[in-house]
Amino acid sequence: MKDFPYSDSKDTRSGFGAGLLELGRTNPNVVALCADLIGSLKMGDFQKEFPERFFQVGIAEANMIGLAAGMTIGGKIPFTGTFANFSTGRVYDQIRQSVAYSGKNVKICASHAGLTLGEDGATHQILEDVGMMKMLPHMTVINPCDYNQTKAATIAIAAHEGPVYLRFGRPVVPNFTPADQEFVIGKAVMLNEGKDVTILATGHLVWKAILAGKLLAEQGIDAEIINIHTIKPLDTEAILASVRKTGCVVTAEEHQLNGGLGESVARLLAQELPSPLELVGVDDSFGESGTPEQLMEKYGLNEQSIVEATKKVIGRKNK
Repeated sequence: MKDFPYSDSKDTRSGFGAGLLELGRTNPNVVALCADLIGSLKMGDFQKEFPERFFQVGIAEANMIGLAAGMTIGGKIPFTGTFANFSTGRVYDQIRQSVAYSGKNVKICASHAGLTLGEDGATHQILEDVGMMKMLPHMTVINPCDYNQTKAATIAIAAHEGPVYLRFGRPVVPNFTPADQEFVIGKAVMLNEGKDVTILATGHLVWKAILAGKLLAEQGIDAEIINIHTIKPLDTEAILASVRKTGCVVTAEEHQLNGGLGESVARLLAQELPSPLELVGVDDSFGESGTPEQLMEKYGLNEQSIVEATKKVIGRKNK
């Protein structure tokens, strides 16, 4: 199992803030809108350096999406910022009608996604957002794994023509991907080549998959681990190539099993390469209040759950 050393841990939302600031310095068409959460979205540096390109809309998320859609008509590239729950569930009609339907070049940037929002509880811990957004025609859905990848993704989506949903979070996590990486939308990243099982992970679960890979290696199981940072469009070529080699798959995500990465992979396999599949995620449940660590443990979003799913899927393969 390949080693993944890292020198620091950072929150992915700070990667978004750093990427947005860099875009502000290099692309005069980039503008930013925020729904009264400048600090939480790490948009303060952009606001200070480019006040004429920053728009504080207040707690009016629907208006923010409408404003952003309108700005694209004048050639601007708007980045909207608020919590993932408010970026999707609260404004789904506006996104569908004003952004996706007409293919507007809006970048919907959503922090505090999933259970790792923590103590704010179930009303804020949206676990359905990936499913909601991937169903929209024209929408690209991206879920990076660490600070460096989130920064790279933020910069990359500015050059992509069309609506994008960029999902990231609040907790500090290992920052292990290269600072100078090239982020290619729709192109999965091979982290560890293996022969016994394919583990497809996204977001915060990528690091958990790496930890699981180390545990599995100690038990003689050689896991192929792939970082699926783009859920739509899915890198079907990379997934199918891996599964043809390993013969079975585990997916891992901080999201409902319904509508998430695992569901997309299941559809792909059913159509192209029927194979044993196990899914690690939240099983038809809302979250609750607790620390991110407590919640990830309780809902089985950890390396041990990935190890157990791997053993189960290999057992099915070998029957």
